Amino acid sequence: MRINANVEAWTAGGIVVLENKQKSHRCLVGGQMLARPTKCRSSRAPHCAQFTAQSALGPRGFLAGPIVYYAAPPMRPCLAFSLLPFFGALTAAEAVFAQSAARAAPDSEGVPASEEAVIAAKSGAKPAAKPAEPPGPIGDGPRDGAMLTFIDEDLPKRVERPAADGFLARYARETARISAVPIDQDFLVFSLHGEYQMRLRGQTDLPLVAPEQGALPPTAGAEARDPALLGQNVHLYHWLRLNGRIALQDDIIGVAQIDIPRGMVAGQTTQFVEAARDPLNELNWFDVHPRELYVEFRSPIGLFRVGQQTSHWGQGLLANNGDTPTFFGDTLRGALNERLLYLTTPMGQGTPLFVAVAGDVVFEDNTADIFGNSPELPTGDLAAQAVAAVGWREDWVEIGLYGVYRHQQRELQSGVTAYDEDMDVGVVDVAGKLRGRVPGTDGYAYAEGEAALVFGRTNYARGTVANLDRPTAEVPDERVTSFGASATLGFVHMRSNEKERWGDIVTELEWGYASGDADPIDGVQSRFTFDTNHNVGLVLFEQVLGWKTARSATNAQDARLVARAAPGVQFLPSNGGVFGATYLNPRILMRPVRQVDVKLGFLWAQAAADVVDPYQVGALGNYANYDGGDPRARDLGVEIDSGVDVRLPVLETVSLELGFEGGVLFPGHAFDDAQGRDYPEQLFANTKLGLQF
Repeated sequence: MRINANVEAWTAGGIVVLENKQKSHRCLVGGQMLARPTKCRSSRAPHCAQFTAQSALGPRGFLAGPIVYYAAPPMRPCLAFSLLPFFGALTAAEAVFAQSAARAAPDSEGVPASEEAVIAAKSGAKPAAKPAEPPGPIGDGPRDGAMLTFIDEDLPKRVERPAADGFLARYARETARISAVPIDQDFLVFSLHGEYQMRLRGQTDLPLVAPEQGALPPTAGAEARDPALLGQNVHLYHWLRLNGRIALQDDIIGVAQIDIPRGMVAGQTTQFVEAARDPLNELNWFDVHPRELYVEFRSPIGLFRVGQQTSHWGQGLLANNGDTPTFFGDTLRGALNERLLYLTTPMGQGTPLFVAVAGDVVFEDNTADIFGNSPELPTGDLAAQAVAAVGWREDWVEIGLYGVYRHQQRELQSGVTAYDEDMDVGVVDVAGKLRGRVPGTDGYAYAEGEAALVFGRTNYARGTVANLDRPTAEVPDERVTSFGASATLGFVHMRSNEKERWGDIVTELEWGYASGDADPIDGVQSRFTFDTNHNVGLVLFEQVLGWKTARSATNAQDARLVARAAPGVQFLPSNGGVFGATYLNPRILMRPVRQVDVKLGFLWAQAAADVVDPYQVGALGNYANYDGGDPRARDLGVEIDSGVDVRLPVLETVSLELGFEGGVLFPGHAFDDAQGRDYPEQLFANTKLGLQF
């Protein structure tokens, strides 16, 4: 079949062969027959011919085109661009550009001996087409109807790479997420994938301490709401997360990730919890959350990475990327830094010892936000940190030591006088994990844990002089000493069929501890708060204590009570993280088929110190819990959680996610009020609808 005066194409064994008569260049192409020629723009192959394949729906229903093929010097398969797949208006894009010779197993002359068409092309002779399958008109595909790729062993593919003992991380945590195309030294690879998620959340009335200012004025046509409640029972929340990656061969990689949009779409708003990081006090469905934008360079001496990056270490108690799947609940935000990172393996490439150093300016995390995370902080916190890590990582075991030094400050104004608040803290964090087969069973046992110590000084929080009229007066710094730890033991039993293998039963037991602070004005800050995204259950920490601490911090800024809010009040909201508690969290997941999870969890929690509300102490002079009751009661209660998740493949790289999870909390006496009355049971439900593409 003649494409133009200089180029012919024919098929041989299901492979399309291009020949440039004028320049004696040939190219092997799989997949669609070629459509129209266009002007070549390849600097690497200046004499090539370029064509665009006709878009067509492949046999599995996904879009296979447009595809661009470049003719290159003899014996080089060449693919340029492919859009895969689409579902409605959502499209995942992938592109692979040939950059060097094919890596098919060569014979003594460098020819892939298994490809008859390649041998014929090298000799200059056209291979004979099968009589029953003459070349069809332009745009026809191979006669066997298969969606072929280039020479199969040449193109980078998504291939699961189990550990030496056969273990894959998905055996314990299945998701429908689409992985990026693997990077390859012979190709330029681009991929764009993502997820759209929608959550319909409901909960019972959540009693909170009423603010002094009373109820908010009602909106038109609505009744005034009780100020002693959170005010929110149902709301709809959504986000679209896009993940992009481009790899120039295997040594230069660009990565981008953004949530656009993200926010609350509809439903009731909260009241008097503005101090929370995400208070949900107004409809705001169009928020933009930039997460990652960096370039990575892999050199002979190690890996360099520069740009905005997420940070994750161990179980994510302190550094959590906000993108790691959890047993229950969703992730939000994360530790985001403007970072320059260097990582190397001193013993040689592929060896287990690794060393990493980094310098950061914090974009946002649980304690800092460069744009501000409290009403009195319009310019935000400026936080810079130095990070170092060393560890030993093998197939079945990993242990590491992570250290951080952080300096954080903010500028404030008292009348006409400007002043600074700052803190200097260090972190020592040890994390590790271990895994192995269990003899006599078709299963694996695993263990992982993390322990972190935070120490230093600060004048952000000055409990001993709270609410002084002279905030610029010389005051002593407060000492920071806090500790947190968690450990998980797990077992996953395996099942398989003729197509795949998966974990059908997963059992885990998690223990955690976060130090508490029984006296907010003793000059020592000892409360440790887990990162928001280390989810433990659905109700106690995420909802009840998360909103109670937010109401407390909001009340502490009430101008009717205090002329100026106590320093450090922006650190009071837990935002759903575990703090001042120890807990046990057994859970089990049953997966009868790979696409369905049925899960059940229990949570028992005790306070690690007397439960004292800093607002009650600083503003009212009363040592009491968050409901005005006896702070010495430490029983936080018992929680039961359950849920079902279903993942339905729709197209080649598109999956629909459906799910429901809910929990009920039976509060302990740590929530009794001043009259000793029990706190009511709390229910929370989360209906999930998502699309992975």
